[in-house]
Amino acid sequence: MVFKAEDFQQQGKEQFDAAVSAAQSFSNSFQAIAAAYGDYSKKSYEDTKSYVEKLASVKSLDKALELQTEYAKTAYDTFVSEAQKIGGLYSDLAKQTYKPFEGMVAKFTPPAAH
Repeated sequence: MVFKAEDFQQQGKEQFDAAVSAAQSFSNSFQAIAAAYGDYSKKSYEDTKSYVEKLASVKSLDKALELQTEYAKTAYDTFVSEAQKIGGLYSDLAKQTYKPFEGMVAKFTPPAAH
């Protein structure tokens, strides 16, 4: 198999294009992840602030315990939901970052013997 200079240039261009595409994808995904963390932090702060305000106005221990239980359940549910969402964003980041290189990997991977 003989390679020409044009083949090497084309391969270099493909690798460069794949790297640029991966960098853009990484940047966009990273911004989405940062925004999701920011949104979660803001929501958590607002929920905690609301809880403390309600707790300050409670007159009985039973009502305080009920409010605490409700807050703990809501906080946990929100955490699990946001953790799954952010985990999905990380998964998408990995897939999108790898995607531009799939074609190059396929070129250099020998076909499987049957």
